[in-house]
Amino acid sequence: MSPVSRSIFRIALFGSVVLTTGLVSAQDYPIKTIRIIAGSPGGGNDFQARQIAQAISGPLGQQVVVDNRPSVLVAELGAKAPPDGYTLVMQGASLWLNPLLQKVSYDAVRDFAPLSQISRDIFIVVVHPSLPVRSAKELIALAKARPGDINYGSGAPGTPQNLGMELFKSMAGVNVVGIPYRGTAPAITALLGGEVQIGIGDPGLVMPNAKSGKLKTLAVTSATPSTLAPGLPTVAATGLPGYELIGAAGMWFPAKTPVAIVTRVHQEIARFLNQPDVKERFLRASVEIVASSPEEFTAFIKSDTAKWSKVIKDAGIKGE
Repeated sequence: MSPVSRSIFRIALFGSVVLTTGLVSAQDYPIKTIRIIAGSPGGGNDFQARQIAQAISGPLGQQVVVDNRPSVLVAELGAKAPPDGYTLVMQGASLWLNPLLQKVSYDAVRDFAPLSQISRDIFIVVVHPSLPVRSAKELIALAKARPGDINYGSGAPGTPQNLGMELFKSMAGVNVVGIPYRGTAPAITALLGGEVQIGIGDPGLVMPNAKSGKLKTLAVTSATPSTLAPGLPTVAATGLPGYELIGAAGMWFPAKTPVAIVTRVHQEIARFLNQPDVKERFLRASVEIVASSPEEFTAFIKSDTAKWSKVIKDAGIKGE
């Protein structure tokens, strides 16, 4: 055998060993504890991560634990984790929207392998009872009649409530002044006190106040009516066709995690989430299950990024 032939043989043999090792690794997976990096304990992402961790530990044959970290660090830590299948990230849309608002240490596309959109959140447009409107259409008419005279409250720039109202303003062609607060709860508190007239909040936060008459609900922000807000129409159907604001929570592996591992874990998660009693359990926690495929989740992220990128640019929104 010539020197060149021996070199080619060694390269081929090395490639075969690497390939075989990768296959064996994927087939034997998992052989140790898997962690899911999620935000602060008690939050929505933490709840979902813990439900999933408990459910898939048995089928995978290894313990799956939730590693709670400050929300701002979740994506950064996940991006730096080795792509060996033993680190998952549970995060909301901030993972792919934060890079549009400020400088971050990761690339939302390059550094992650989307696994599944786990759930979606819907929001409700609410107003102070003193505002003489009962629908999105009436709100738009009033805002046009009183440009710059009506305020809305939201969390920090770039939060769903802020983006949702800026999209509303753009599509409706109205001038409503935004006032940022240190979170959605303080913004709703300001709305209750009459400091602002309009707000967007999640059902669990606004519905109790609406039932007591302290707030007036107008519509849900999803494209279709939601079981989380029975009886409420959509913004799109009552004044602003095409309008939609939803939150999303999903799971990722670090980029370059073997496809076989991604497929295996997705299979177990999807099997759990698609059980009727699990869907009901999540609904009681104000969470609508999605359980999409990696390909569907990737397409959603791409579409959502394009949509909100335009809103952020047009409104001049910058992160804090």
